[in-house]
Amino acid sequence: MQAPYQVKQVIEALGSKVETLGLNSWQLRTLSAIKNCRTLAMGGRVEQCESCGKQHLFYNSCRNRHCPTCQGHKREEWIRAREAELLPVAYYHVVFTLPSELNTLALHKPKQLYDILFKTAWATLKQFGKTEGLQLGMIAILHTWGQNLSLHPHLHCIVPSVGVDHNGNANRAGKSKKYLYCVESLSLVFRAKFVAEMRNLNLGKQALYDKLFSKNWVVYAKNPFGSPKSVIEYLGRYTHKIAISNYRIKAITDTHVTFSYKDYKTEGKKKIMTLTHEEFVRRFAQHILPKRFIRIRHYGILSSTYKRKKLHDLQKSLGQNTLQQYKPKSLKGICPTCKKGRLKVILEFDSRGPPAFSLTGLQSIAC
Repeated sequence: MQAPYQVKQVIEALGSKVETLGLNSWQLRTLSAIKNCRTLAMGGRVEQCESCGKQHLFYNSCRNRHCPTCQGHKREEWIRAREAELLPVAYYHVVFTLPSELNTLALHKPKQLYDILFKTAWATLKQFGKTEGLQLGMIAILHTWGQNLSLHPHLHCIVPSVGVDHNGNANRAGKSKKYLYCVESLSLVFRAKFVAEMRNLNLGKQALYDKLFSKNWVVYAKNPFGSPKSVIEYLGRYTHKIAISNYRIKAITDTHVTFSYKDYKTEGKKKIMTLTHEEFVRRFAQHILPKRFIRIRHYGILSSTYKRKKLHDLQKSLGQNTLQQYKPKSLKGICPTCKKGRLKVILEFDSRGPPAFSLTGLQSIAC
């Protein structure tokens, strides 16, 4: 079911004023793609049901990773690929968060700062594993937003509870079943490594480094997941999430947009916020990542290199049983009229639209 209000409506309502927000060319291109998503500007196709014969008009998606309407199929495909790589062990959820003092750098040098975040989060966990003689693994997912669209860069890390020793044998990581490692210790090491990397790249001045060391950095460790299935469910929620979904938008007027958010300062209580079109789009745009920036990364025994060569043997050594194939429910390719027949493309068209003769009796659907 399509949301009653969409991010692209706000961008469209803002019009040429978007040029006054001080955004870079890549952010402007991304906003334009989102605005044109599933409209005539993207072109489309005519498909016919092989069962009932009904013809449907579809407009193409922009497929931009920041678009609220284009993440569903990508998320499902990614989850199916990860399912076969799961280990039959508990997984921990660890979150590395950057302090607000780094927000200015995040706005002006996002690639450098976020690369450091990935690098030092893994270096921190890797160091703790090394003290136990273990090579760990990690899937890291970058989120840059808070619920109210503020800048809040943090890294969600999914870490299996086992590592591999120098003989290739799997052993449990950490000393407790409730948590992976002490969060206070993780925070100290993470802060030291992050600031050291900033110094190496000359990102900032001594006053900033002093300020960063004067604060306690936040590393949050959740309880382990209960099963491989729960890991998959978690991945489905987080991997291709964007700053705000269309369903959180409650109203759009000529000048303002109202949306819901969770206030974690009041234990996640749901609240409502209203912003001008300009401020809403400005906040949304600051979460548009640099071109080709990789926001989901794999490390250690979950890296591509290790998985190609050794993951299957590791799964067998842990008594891995074949996981039930994850098949998300999807109506893609199914006729929306009869709900049974498969759709077949009979005509494709560009932004000029389909020929007039092909429009008779068509049902228009954005897809």
